Amino acid sequence: MVAVRGEGVHLDGEDGRRYLDFTAGIGVTSTGHCHPRVVAAAQEQVATLVHGQYTTVMHPPLRRLVDKLGEVLPQNLDSLFFTNSGSEAVEAALRLARQATGRPNVLVCHGGFHGRTVAAASMTTSGTRFRSGFSPLMSGVVVTPFPTAFRYGWDEETATRFALKELDYTLQTISPPADTAAVIVEPVLGEGGYVPANRAFVQGLRERADRHGFLLIMDEVQTGVGRTGRFWGHEHFGVTPDILVTAKGLASGFPLSGIAAPEELMRKAWAGSQGGTYGANAVACAAACATLDVVRDEKLVENAEAMGARLRHGLEAVASRNPAVGDVRGMGLMLASEFVTADGEPDPETAARVQRAAVDEGLLLLLCGAWNQVVRMIPALVIDETAVDEGLRAWAAAVEAGTSGAAR
Repeated sequence: MVAVRGEGVHLDGEDGRRYLDFTAGIGVTSTGHCHPRVVAAAQEQVATLVHGQYTTVMHPPLRRLVDKLGEVLPQNLDSLFFTNSGSEAVEAALRLARQATGRPNVLVCHGGFHGRTVAAASMTTSGTRFRSGFSPLMSGVVVTPFPTAFRYGWDEETATRFALKELDYTLQTISPPADTAAVIVEPVLGEGGYVPANRAFVQGLRERADRHGFLLIMDEVQTGVGRTGRFWGHEHFGVTPDILVTAKGLASGFPLSGIAAPEELMRKAWAGSQGGTYGANAVACAAACATLDVVRDEKLVENAEAMGARLRHGLEAVASRNPAVGDVRGMGLMLASEFVTADGEPDPETAARVQRAAVDEGLLLLLCGAWNQVVRMIPALVIDETAVDEGLRAWAAAVEAGTSGAAR
């Protein structure tokens, strides 16, 4: 569809139809499409100062944003660097980790997605489509397992024990601690299939990072700003990272990303090594300030938890009636259904049919997973019970159509 207008959790198409948007621009429009307070903040800023390059001059929206982020970030993550996209922020985190530790390697979790630029793609293992066709990739990347219990056919405890044991083996056989700068992980695998981490696994990463002297980087590009029912996804696990990466929902659709780290760590970056022309653009910062105000004032983190529970209950009910849905998983308003064949293998054809059938029902969805066998739902945090139930009705019809062969 061609979108010509957005409002809340809906998009109006050029075809005259109104669609329920459960993609949110891949998790970007956190406060919904064109939230009035975000629109007003951006309009006011456009008329005042569009661009003030922040390595050259400071501007008030950036100073306000830093203060507002200070209210929601872990207390020790008190220094910030801003850029435009998730990929750029991930690479900034990698650059900081390597410069601060003097070590070359980075550990990544199998199934993780960190971006499409060369270094970020080199750290991405959620699918070959993100890293093929422009080799050679960056060296110094070492892959270690993620506790993807459904894929292994194990319970979560067994998968977690395996992943941590293999991490120890990796540190003993491939990337010794003296060569390891950091481990980077998503609290919930995004493109990798919406697979949540768990407390034991993340705490195991934190313990090993502390023991061996490398850094723990949390890629919160998709999980941050309330998406999982906590402001930051890592809050589910009782662990604080050394570097936090944020983007997507931070500015409700305006390009803005950044990293947060302790000032002592950030000072170890080489002078002049980080930068960028458009990072912390004044209009994007104004939109981000308004976004954070809306998230707080409208209690959108709490809403994500409540509406996520309602949505998950409905997804599980649909799955219980259809064996083609092998698993329902996620956190908060970051949920997915994985489609499998009769013998339990990934079924991307059925997932695609269901996604297309959902469009016929007026519901926009995204695919993910290594085979694109997972259909994900990531609606704006402003969603209410009426829209959740509307989406579930469309989903039930789409699954029925997609699994019966009736979808176009």
